[in-house]
Amino acid sequence: TMDKPILSLHPPWTTIFKGERVTLRCDGYHPLLLELRPISTLWYLGHLPLPSHKKSIEVQTPGVYRCQTRGAPVSDPIHLSVSNDWLILQVPYAMVFEGEPLVIRCRGWYDKVVYKLHYYKDGHVMRYFQSSANYTIPQARSSDSGHYQCSGTLRIPVESTPMFSAKVAVTIQELFASPMLKVVHKSESRSGGAVTLRCETSLHPQKRDTPLQFSFYKYSRPVRRFDWGAEYIVPETETEDLESYWCEAATVTRSVRKRSPWLQLSGRGSISSTSSIATRAPPPAAMSRNPVSKPLSFRKPPDPRSVPSITFAPNSTLSETLTSAPSIPTAGPTVCTPLTSLGQSAYPLKSNMDVLLQEMQLLKGLLRQVVLELKEPHTVLRLPGTPDIPILDLGVSTATPET
Repeated sequence: TMDKPILSLHPPWTTIFKGERVTLRCDGYHPLLLELRPISTLWYLGHLPLPSHKKSIEVQTPGVYRCQTRGAPVSDPIHLSVSNDWLILQVPYAMVFEGEPLVIRCRGWYDKVVYKLHYYKDGHVMRYFQSSANYTIPQARSSDSGHYQCSGTLRIPVESTPMFSAKVAVTIQELFASPMLKVVHKSESRSGGAVTLRCETSLHPQKRDTPLQFSFYKYSRPVRRFDWGAEYIVPETETEDLESYWCEAATVTRSVRKRSPWLQLSGRGSISSTSSIATRAPPPAAMSRNPVSKPLSFRKPPDPRSVPSITFAPNSTLSETLTSAPSIPTAGPTVCTPLTSLGQSAYPLKSNMDVLLQEMQLLKGLLRQVVLELKEPHTVLRLPGTPDIPILDLGVSTATPET
C-alpha cells in the first residue's frame, strides 16, 4: 500500500478572519498525464467531493478538508475556522511534537496592532507584551498542552477596552514512548550466557525516522553513556549480586529525554547464598520437640573462690547487710545459661522482706517513745499494738527543760 499524501496549509494557521483565503496543497504520488485516467488529486470538504483536481486549491469556507491521490489512502484532515471577532488566536495546523518549537499568534482584525497583549493557558497568564508579538515555546513538552487564549486592546481610532479571543485547544504529541528496560532472552542474545539488557521504546508513526540514543545506569552511576546501541551486556562479575538498572532514551540534541523504571536483577550469587542459609537453619517443629530449648540469657557466672556468700541476720539492718559484702569484680568466660524462673527465688525474697519490716516497726516504736519522754517525762502514753519496750533514761532533768 502507498503512504498517505501530506496535506499542508499556507499560511500555517487554522483560524482566519472572514473574507480571507488560504491555500491547501496535497503532496503525494501523482500519475503521469499519459495514463488513461488523468485525474491526479481528489479533494473533500467534509464528506463532499470538490470540483477541483489540481495539486493545490484556495479556500475560504470553514470545515474539514482532505485530499487523496490515485491508489493512496485519504490524507489526514485539516480543520479550518473562520472568525468575525476583533481578536483571533492562531496556532499551527500541523502536529507539534515534544522538543519542537510551539508558536502561538494573537492577531487583530485585519492585522491591526494589539496593545497590552496577554497570553493565557488554562486561565493563567503566561506572557505579557506591550504590543503585537508571538508567544514562542522553544522546546514544547507534554505539559504545554491545554487551552490557550489572548487578550488586548485595539485603537479604532481610540484605544478600546480589553478584548478576548476564543479559546483554542493545543495538544503536544508524544515523540516516543517512555522506554522499558527488559532482559533479552538467551535465544535472542548474541552474548552467549551473559545477561543482556535492552532499552525498548517506540516512535510516533510520523516520526519513525527520528534517530535516538540510549544510556544505561546502575543505580545512579552510568555504566554506558549515550550511543546508538539499545542493548547493554552486564559483566559477569555484576551478575553474581542483586543489582538494579535503568536506561534512558533521548534525541541527538537531548531536547527530549525519557527514563525507564527500575529493573532489579536477581543475581546467581545472592540466590545460592540465601538457599544455603535456609538449609542450615533448624525447622520450627524440631525446636518445639526439644525440651531443652528455652530462652537463653548471656551473663557471666560468679566465681565461688572470689565472691563470698551474703546472708541476712534477723537483728541486722539493711545498711549493715550491704556494707558487709565487699565489691569484688567477677571473672569468667561468657556462657549461655537458662533463665531462672521467678517461682524459685520468691520464698527467700519474702522472708528477707518480713525481717526488714519487723525491724522498721521496732525503730518506729523507739522513736515515738523518745518523743513522748522529751515532752512529758513522767507520763508515757502507750499506744495500742506496740510491744513492751523499757523506758530509756536519757538524763533529762525536769527543772531545766531547755537543756
